[in-house]
Amino acid sequence: MLKKIPKWNVVLLTTLLAEIIIFGLINPRFWNINILLNSFNDFVGIAIIAFFVTFVIITGGIDISGGSIIGLTSVVTGLLAQVYGLNIWVAALLAVLVGGLCGLLNGILIAYSKVQAMVITLGGMLLYSGIALVLVGFSGASTYEGISGFSQEFINLANGNLLGIPHSVIVFVVMLLIAYVLLHWTRYGRYIYLTGINQNSAEYSGINTRKIITSTYVLSGLSAGIAGIILTSYLGSSRADFGAEYLMPILTAVVLGGTLITGGKGGVVGTALASIIIGFLKLGLQMGGVQTQYIGLATGMLLIISVAFMGGQKFKLNVRRLLNLKKDRGGNLNA
Repeated sequence: MLKKIPKWNVVLLTTLLAEIIIFGLINPRFWNINILLNSFNDFVGIAIIAFFVTFVIITGGIDISGGSIIGLTSVVTGLLAQVYGLNIWVAALLAVLVGGLCGLLNGILIAYSKVQAMVITLGGMLLYSGIALVLVGFSGASTYEGISGFSQEFINLANGNLLGIPHSVIVFVVMLLIAYVLLHWTRYGRYIYLTGINQNSAEYSGINTRKIITSTYVLSGLSAGIAGIILTSYLGSSRADFGAEYLMPILTAVVLGGTLITGGKGGVVGTALASIIIGFLKLGLQMGGVQTQYIGLATGMLLIISVAFMGGQKFKLNVRRLLNLKKDRGGNLNA
């Protein structure tokens, strides 16, 4: 059973347990299970998007527009529900669909125009945040205050609990299960991996890689829309700048989770563990008395270390291949 668990996931699980022990020794309140469970509200949005950005990166792409889509869907929810009087749940559903449309636009441009994913999603990031700012102006509310006045029923979506378990934890688990089933138990998931390993070979084997690539960006956009709804419910207002600081934590969760930035390898379980590690790291540093402005440094270091480590293994493999090639040609390393 243990042999089937990827080694990197074991490393992540060990890191998570060490994190809990160390921060608990610094501040025993960290071991309070209620505090740990309620802290999911602070990073559940990051995790939700990271699950499906994992799909994108496995195909060899990248999506950096998720944070802007969060702000856009948050504003759309507030505008439709609070300004135009639409039912809050209908407004939330439409806002999630807006997120999916943003992802569809990204995916079509990337898959069919062959423009680099970084360029397209960077443009999307600027476009969607700009649209969100324009829409806030239609509400009559200031950009800094946002749109507020949501019903308690909607507020409870993120702040409530079921049988003592916070809704944020339930949302985290449900989205993880959906992502896991799609990626690891379906033919669609196999096509994602094959596209990332070698797109040309996947095309020759009959896989419509353009549709696969586009669909991953749609899922990424939908997940950002869901994250926007959760964040709006949690904070009780709609603002265009929601999600503005999510880019680095999302990428860190995906890469730290074991997904190769070059595509072809990865999994959502690793992403889930990495998301919890990042969330607990921030919580532990805060409870340890570290000032807020320094906490971002820890996330940045995690990203650099994880990229260096994952890339370092590939570097070692290339060195071994080079040495073996020299041996084959000259019989010794000095040939």
